[in-house]
Amino acid sequence: MNPYANLAHFPVVARVPHAPPPLSSMLLCLLNPSIPLRRFLFTFSMGQSPSIAAAPTPDLNRHQISQLHSSSDPDFDADLTICLSDDCLAVIFHFLSNADRKECSHVCRRWRRVDGERRHRLSLVARPELQELVPSLFDRFDSVTKLTLRIDRKYASLNDDALIMISMRCRNLTRLKLRGCRDVTEIGMAGVGDNCKALKKLSCASCMFGTKGIAALLDRCVTLEDLTLKRLRGVHHITEVEVGAATSLNSICLKELVNGQSFTPLVISSKKLRTLKVIGCTGDWDDTLVRVGCLNGGLVEIHLEKVQVSDVGLVGVSRCLGLETLHVVKTAECSNIGLSMVAERCRLLRKIHIDGWRTNRIGDDGLAAIAKHCSDLQELVLIGVYPTFSSLAAIACNCRNLERLALCGIGTVGDAEIECIADKCVALKKLCIKGCPVSNAGIGALASGCPNLVKVKVKKCRKITGRGVEWVREQRVSLAFNYDDSEVEALDGSGSDGVGGAHDGVAEAEAEAEAEAEAPSSNNNTRLTMLRARLGLLAGRNLLSCAFRRLSNIDNVSGSSFL
Repeated sequence: MNPYANLAHFPVVARVPHAPPPLSSMLLCLLNPSIPLRRFLFTFSMGQSPSIAAAPTPDLNRHQISQLHSSSDPDFDADLTICLSDDCLAVIFHFLSNADRKECSHVCRRWRRVDGERRHRLSLVARPELQELVPSLFDRFDSVTKLTLRIDRKYASLNDDALIMISMRCRNLTRLKLRGCRDVTEIGMAGVGDNCKALKKLSCASCMFGTKGIAALLDRCVTLEDLTLKRLRGVHHITEVEVGAATSLNSICLKELVNGQSFTPLVISSKKLRTLKVIGCTGDWDDTLVRVGCLNGGLVEIHLEKVQVSDVGLVGVSRCLGLETLHVVKTAECSNIGLSMVAERCRLLRKIHIDGWRTNRIGDDGLAAIAKHCSDLQELVLIGVYPTFSSLAAIACNCRNLERLALCGIGTVGDAEIECIADKCVALKKLCIKGCPVSNAGIGALASGCPNLVKVKVKKCRKITGRGVEWVREQRVSLAFNYDDSEVEALDGSGSDGVGGAHDGVAEAEAEAEAEAEAPSSNNNTRLTMLRARLGLLAGRNLLSCAFRRLSNIDNVSGSSFL
């Protein structure tokens, strides 16, 4: 392969004899954002400065080019990247894309060696043919610590022999992701546990080895800390998972599992467990949460999303006295009673996300309990609940450390509530308002209130106009005000893109689950759009527009992340 074929798109300028640029100029060019990293590497490897780059003769190799220039030009230096150490060159490679990094590995043997020795992350297509390439592939990439094996469900995947062979080549593996590896059984997972003793994170999705495969790995791998299971097949009935070594687990995430209660013994036996996420799993989880609360009360973070949980399960959660983060999202049977019990016992709560799913079962009583007992609250997200001025005022007055607040799809939040927040929440830094009947008067209170406020996002609040937003921006120049009036787009079937940017404390697994939850909302909007088009000739335009605008705003309160 011609190593200089990819230089054809660079501008060719006549070369002027000059002295080799010093290392300081090389570093300045490296830090210059206007010079692409790939161009920097290629031009300096040829002994040229980026401003006078010239494509070398394509029929000559690097050694011949070096001899040719060294005999005709005494000022030519063959390869200025020799001045860079392997570690420095590896750092530069780290900033390149996968395609550019692959091209750089074909330039010379040194670059290929540095790329192979310093590449710690690798993603492979897990087809059966991969088994033949394992020896040569991992002879080159012998320092891989993070490995992803993925395959589409309509194709056959690698088998146990290939997985065991890979695990023998990657004994320093710390993270492993398996996606769609349907031909892997508990035998392959046992091989991974035997060979990868340093494994800390395991994520499996759409695999078939069931609870037996997980148990086989956990019995052999005592260093595993993070376990994520999504759409794991092979669990046909609830059975007790026999786990001999789960003492190191501190995070378990269960997504879209059938009979996920089979992992209850694993959750209970993991005494170092700090985070538990149950998302979209079938079955009743009340008994599981009660047992977890009684036998393993050291949890500090619990996520419950789209699962069958009632106040009984929340009472079990309340036994975790050190709980700091609680997400109760789209659990239709949870009410003020269970939330009040959690707030009363778990007084260290710092982050609370509540999506009432418009069931009107969580309101003033639950929020008043949070305001009374959770004085250290720093982040509060409310979606589809119906608080009034009294409960929001109590939170604003008592939770003096509140820094992030999101109010989404709440028809009872108006100007008075926003003015109270602006007056009382002195520590507030980020505020999100979406689909609430707030007008310019309420937003105007932010111009003088909340002295520490740095970011505001307003979306789908039809009473707020651009003029009111501009006035607030003029009064507080340092405030980052994100205003989006997308009512028409919502009626056209475009789903919500989230409420604000992702915060550091929000996990990636939760963001993916919330993004998937937006799909039904988009479908509902599409049906609403078609229905409005059919009925437009039979009814008044204003009446239908008002009705469908309200339904659209309600259906688009879900977001991938908040604040």
